[in-house]
Amino acid sequence: MSSTARTARAARTAGTTRTARASGRTPVSTELVPRRPRRREASPLAGLPEIPDFRTLSTLDARTLSTALFLRLRRLEEGSPEYSYVRNTLVELNLSLVKYAVTRFRNRSEPVEDIIQVGTIGLIKAINRFDVEREVEFASFALPTIVGEIKRFFRDTSWAVRVPRRLQELRIDLAKAYDTLEQGLGRVPTAAELAERLGLTEAEVVEGQQAANGYIARSLDAPLKEDEARSAVNRSLGEEDRAFDVIECLESLKPLIAALPERDRTILSLRFGEELTQSEIGARLGISQMHVSRLLARALATLRVGLLEDLPAEAAQAAGDDA
Repeated sequence: MSSTARTARAARTAGTTRTARASGRTPVSTELVPRRPRRREASPLAGLPEIPDFRTLSTLDARTLSTALFLRLRRLEEGSPEYSYVRNTLVELNLSLVKYAVTRFRNRSEPVEDIIQVGTIGLIKAINRFDVEREVEFASFALPTIVGEIKRFFRDTSWAVRVPRRLQELRIDLAKAYDTLEQGLGRVPTAAELAERLGLTEAEVVEGQQAANGYIARSLDAPLKEDEARSAVNRSLGEEDRAFDVIECLESLKPLIAALPERDRTILSLRFGEELTQSEIGARLGISQMHVSRLLARALATLRVGLLEDLPAEAAQAAGDDA
């Protein structure tokens, strides 16, 4: 060691000694004190039970693990990576609650995947508000929140025509009152009965019923039934009713049948009214089956000519005699 270095070291030692004496402390050489190692901070997730595959967990195991995760979630800072990890784990553990709630809405037109997403939002809200110290089962606490979120989704987005919120809620009340009164009365309830049941005026009931028509809108090109893919509403709007042809033919036949001889009218009545055979008709009238056949053929030909050519009754009778 050079003389310059020794001089500098002696000066530092002397300065340290003077400072220590002034403060009443025993001087300690800094070169002989080892540095204290830094304490490693424990991980916020330390001590959590091992999380297996969610698909292999039983209901009891998922409930026990959820309780442990809720206790740890309370000690974590919201917004931290550890908080997000624990909450996401709770969501995956309890996703079966969402799928169970979605089964109540299978008959809706919305895709099931969309309903599950909405129900998952309700599950996250339930996780954020759940207090494990209240000693309430998380499933009992979360299901109403999940179902309420799904119902709110249908109320706000599934209406084909946007109507005020009060009319949306009135539609639900009317549907419940309608079912109750129909079962009790054994018939369709009137607007006055619905109004009395709900404590409303008839005008408000009618307004709610009209607003309910805006829940579902049907396209004019949509099939009338699932098995009638080619039959659309707009094609049936101008469809001719076949019953009119039957009525027209019956009205046209009345004067033609009245113009026939009495025996011919009797044969027609027995054949097409009582549905007797030609042999049975012949036995009842005392004539042969061949004679009945000729008389029946002549009467039908007379009626056919009268219908097709719209001839007077005398001409139709003559045409039948010629046939």
